[in-house]
Amino acid sequence: MDDQQRKAIVKETFDTVSRGYDGSSLRFFPRSAENMAVLLDLKGDEQVLDVACGTGHASLAVARKLPNGRVTAVDFSTGMLGQARSKAEALGIRNIQFAEGDMQDLPFPTGSFDAATCSFGIFFVMDMEAQLAHIASRVKPGGKVMISNFQEDYFHPLKDLFLGRLSAYGVQEPPQSWKRISNAAGCRQLFETAGLTGIRVEQRNVGYHLAGAGEWWDIVWNAGYRRLVAQLPADRQEEFRRDHLEEIDALKSKDGIWLDVGVLYTVGERPL
Repeated sequence: MDDQQRKAIVKETFDTVSRGYDGSSLRFFPRSAENMAVLLDLKGDEQVLDVACGTGHASLAVARKLPNGRVTAVDFSTGMLGQARSKAEALGIRNIQFAEGDMQDLPFPTGSFDAATCSFGIFFVMDMEAQLAHIASRVKPGGKVMISNFQEDYFHPLKDLFLGRLSAYGVQEPPQSWKRISNAAGCRQLFETAGLTGIRVEQRNVGYHLAGAGEWWDIVWNAGYRRLVAQLPADRQEEFRRDHLEEIDALKSKDGIWLDVGVLYTVGERPL
């Protein structure tokens, strides 16, 4: 599969799941975005670029920290952008501009922004170093660049059971290039290779208890995992769902089912 084919699959997936992406089962996204906005440590008057903004979790969190600044948010999924615009309007947040665009070809001059963010997006590109350098080029010298991504054991053991069950059904796990940045050392290496300095990596867990196995399926069906389930023949998808949720339900305690969500936040500066 070449880069264009991979990009088309990702775009189609996120257009498909956009309406369910802000469901309460996926509340780790807004929780993580709040952490990102705080850790970015803005003064309040910056122009910030949010790359692969999705439904605007990071865009909205950062915009709230900018009483005299503005966020420009870019994504190539029209479905996700539609959700983002609706949320911003409902919340009365006016200092965001959402634009459709490819993060591999950002339509802005070099040095246009004071800072840039990319929340859970950098790992969708195989050459993450080149992508990060491309984002950094749109930031002024001395400006900050921050990404967020999952730690290696995120969603454990639910994710492991999901992928194991898929394998038993004949669907193979896709390339795990994201694992290169699933720890602090990998994140630091990514930023160093992309030419950034003053690198800092922070870890936060934004996990919570799910009420039951159905909430886990909401996460599977309304995010990136859906494209893996879609590889099954239609007449086997319901069988898979039933079998998988039975094993997930066995994990339930009196508090529910723990969803472990370890997130790494990495920030660096474009050299002067």
